[in-house]
Amino acid sequence: MSGDNVEVVGLPRGRLDRWLASTLGDRFEFGHWRAEVISGGLSNLTYRLTFGGQSVILRRPPLGGVLPSAHDMRREWRLLTALHPTSVPVPEPLALCTDDSVIGVTFYVMSDVHGVVLRSAEDTRGLEVHQRTKLSETFVSTLTRLHAITPDEVGLGDFGRGKQFNERQVRRWGRQWDRVRQRQVDDMHRLMDELTERIPPVNDISIVHGDYRLDNMIVDLQDGDPRVEAVIDWEMSTLGDPLGDLGLALTYWHDLDDQERALIPAAAGVTARPGFLTAAEVADRYAALSGRDLHHLNFYLGMGAMKLAVILEGVGARFRAGHMAKRDELGLDDAVRALVGRGLRQLKSK
Repeated sequence: MSGDNVEVVGLPRGRLDRWLASTLGDRFEFGHWRAEVISGGLSNLTYRLTFGGQSVILRRPPLGGVLPSAHDMRREWRLLTALHPTSVPVPEPLALCTDDSVIGVTFYVMSDVHGVVLRSAEDTRGLEVHQRTKLSETFVSTLTRLHAITPDEVGLGDFGRGKQFNERQVRRWGRQWDRVRQRQVDDMHRLMDELTERIPPVNDISIVHGDYRLDNMIVDLQDGDPRVEAVIDWEMSTLGDPLGDLGLALTYWHDLDDQERALIPAAAGVTARPGFLTAAEVADRYAALSGRDLHHLNFYLGMGAMKLAVILEGVGARFRAGHMAKRDELGLDDAVRALVGRGLRQLKSK
């Protein structure tokens, strides 16, 4: 964390100080503030600004080398503004700045939601068994509430092209694989081909998060039963097939006895503890709460495995040019192969 009035990469002071005071000064007493980067990389940058015992969250695009359309702050702002009055918990949007003269890009400020993010197996170690069960149930019910919202009713009817969502997803992630892959993985092409041949019809269109998983939630653990205070990181949200969210969420989910899943570093071990519902139980609960038919669930599981494999291959690509040893330590090569294999098996399962 920086000291007061110290320049922070991506947050030039001066104009930002004046913008904060003029835009939010009636609600917060801005004076000397310090900033902490709480997420970054190739995703949108997230900072916590702390001042006088208060704090807010500022989101801006990455510092360079990305397409503006891939990190559209106006789009995130619109989504949060639409969802905040609904039963889906999101941070309160506070102010949007489209004046590039302030920090050089469009950005927005939202409330700092208090709670914890459960990112690792260590984070869920201290939970009681009944808390893990309750958290699993809340995880599912929050997703079904999101998918129950009618986009037109919250002003998001034109938020994405919902039709042919699955076809576009397979093509999009296939192109991304071709951009980031570091070696030939023949089974990935087989997986892409199988997915293309098995694309199911979309029965309904909803708002989809795009990366729905446990560590994209802020959870309150203070009063016994866990409560989801906010779902965060909406940069991949759009309109589409709600079962795409479920398939990827189940790909991240780690069952207690799933040894192969332990090879995949993304959220490894987080739900692999007594009390958490199994992935199959999560799917059954989603079907019961949403009323949706999961007849084609294996397609969505295969697509989820493919997407996560591409994401991890992209992470490995960042360790090129002299950083191969570190990439090997992360075990990403084995993880990608495991995911591709799982995807193919899931497509062939009945």
